[in-house]
Amino acid sequence: MNSVQATSIAPAAANPVASGETPISKRLDALPVGGFHYRMMAIIGAGLFLDGFELALASGVLGQLVHLGWSNLKYNGYFVTATFIGFMIGCWAAGIIGDRLGRRASYQLNLAIFGGASLLAVVAPNIETLIVLRFVMGVGLGAELVLGFATLAEFVPPGKRGRLVATLSFIAQCGVFLSSLVGLWVIPNLGWRYMFLIAGVCAAVVWFMRKFMPESPRWLESKGRYEEADAIVRKIEESVGKTVALATVSAQGPVTAASSSSQGSVADLFSKAYVRRTVIGIATLCVIQICLYGMVSWLPTFFVQQGFDIVKSLKWSMVMTLGGPAGGLIGLLLADKVGRKPILVCAALVAIALSYVYVQTRAETLLMGLGFLLLTSFYVIVVVGQAVYVSELFPTSIRMRGTGLCSTVARVVAASIQFAIPPLFAWGGINAIVGAVGISLLVFALIVLFVGVETKEKSLESIAV
Repeated sequence: MNSVQATSIAPAAANPVASGETPISKRLDALPVGGFHYRMMAIIGAGLFLDGFELALASGVLGQLVHLGWSNLKYNGYFVTATFIGFMIGCWAAGIIGDRLGRRASYQLNLAIFGGASLLAVVAPNIETLIVLRFVMGVGLGAELVLGFATLAEFVPPGKRGRLVATLSFIAQCGVFLSSLVGLWVIPNLGWRYMFLIAGVCAAVVWFMRKFMPESPRWLESKGRYEEADAIVRKIEESVGKTVALATVSAQGPVTAASSSSQGSVADLFSKAYVRRTVIGIATLCVIQICLYGMVSWLPTFFVQQGFDIVKSLKWSMVMTLGGPAGGLIGLLLADKVGRKPILVCAALVAIALSYVYVQTRAETLLMGLGFLLLTSFYVIVVVGQAVYVSELFPTSIRMRGTGLCSTVARVVAASIQFAIPPLFAWGGINAIVGAVGISLLVFALIVLFVGVETKEKSLESIAV
């Protein structure tokens, strides 16, 4: 290693600069995107792909369970509820464990949880056991969403962070789509158990791959483990063929002992410094749940009650599902070019307009096209909001707690929506649903516009200041 490469940094009494950047973060942000970053994206993306796959397999599995007499609508409801409860616990626990024990340790734990439970589901003797195992799967699945996006964000330089992190969400949406395709053949020909077998075996493979994933240098530095952080960054620098001059980083000053030793707590999320970020994060993730679980998942039911047979067709469902990858593609292409705030505000306003037009449409072809565009606009918010924006809002010491808290609140909202929609529909029909979702989108757009912070091309440390 040449003499100008940054060396190990020891703690000192100097204060960090106003930008909040540290020696380790400065070196990480100065690196070009290379093979290391793409390998990290592949390892993390594989887990998120399985997360989407496992979530989406539920609908096909539950349908066959009812057909076989294994389950009924009541037990199917318990299955879905168990998933939501597991999700909430997983989101919360991942935030605490990820900030205390590290990203890598929490990652391995959550993958072992949902992978192991999936394999046990293959031999579940009855629906009651399957529901318990689904709860355990939910814990792991919820943790995966909290950890994945934020972990990659800590490795990627600011100029490419939006695109690479958004790509993870695109990969997850592809998992949802592929799950529906695989289920079309596997469930009728091999049976529902094989869907869990596929997910469990793939999870075991990804778990092994992650044994070689490094810990986040930013997290290590925040804990005062400078030598370990420096060693990992050195390896990354070697892998991409670039070093950072000591003079470049020394001017920033080492992180203070106070900041490096801080454990952080959930209470910090409601402090004067970060409560604004917490509100933005909760608003972002809640509006996503309202769109997906308050409208999208109910649209077939709404139109069936209006005598619209088209919503029951496979063609309709496939077109709607394709809106996920399409929205993901748009999000990853624009995140670093346009910025987070403009994309989120515009996508919300477009979704409001499309929602209103969609439910008023009766022509089959137009309905299909509008449905695709509606899902696309929703998933632009999912990709840019959930994957990129929320993972950037909080400092390293409480990043996982922040995303975990926001995700937990959003899952509570998603679970509550299922009880609110039927009476709301009975009271005002589809217009009441659209009105409620539209108001939620408008409130979200106003929060992002007037309260939100722009994170485009900024270091994570400068955003947190």
